[in-house]
Amino acid sequence: MNVHRHFIFHKPFGYLSQFKCEHDWKKVIGEFYDFPEGTMPVGRLDEDSEGLLLLTTDGKLCDLMRAKDQEKQYYAQVDGLIDEAALEKLRNGVEIGVRGVKYMTLPCKAELLETDPEFPARTKRIRDERHGPTCWISITLTEGKNRQIRKMTAAAGFPTLRLFRVRMGEVLLGNLKAGEVKEVDGFGLVY
Repeated sequence: MNVHRHFIFHKPFGYLSQFKCEHDWKKVIGEFYDFPEGTMPVGRLDEDSEGLLLLTTDGKLCDLMRAKDQEKQYYAQVDGLIDEAALEKLRNGVEIGVRGVKYMTLPCKAELLETDPEFPARTKRIRDERHGPTCWISITLTEGKNRQIRKMTAAAGFPTLRLFRVRMGEVLLGNLKAGEVKEVDGFGLVY
């Protein structure tokens, strides 16, 4: 009987959500842990994004976690002090480009975070206070187009400077530090 393995990983900034890359200068998540053969990421985070990445050897579970009804929550640091009108625009859906085609995002949850999350400083500095204020928002989606959050906040007039995924379904990033891997029994789905 084949026993599947499942992992929760805090992907740091500057790494690809893959195990190998044809470009020697690119950093990949396989550098952090000796993942078993057949391990695949559940969804991806782009190179500049940080936070929760689920990995599994179970393709069926991978498909279930990618399903449209599974919420994915992100904290985004945006350029400027976002207002209620821009948050409402995000909630209702904004037009973005997906592979050269105009796409209207599905309604989502978008809220201003009252206090900044306590994430460690990023390895590559974003900018400093002289460039103006920033704030953090929470966005919860049930879809996942390429660079969607970044495209959405830019369309609302508040470009994303830093992006963390903090939750997928019922799985939380919690207090995992950047680069940490935790093996788990599963992701809370029954199938």
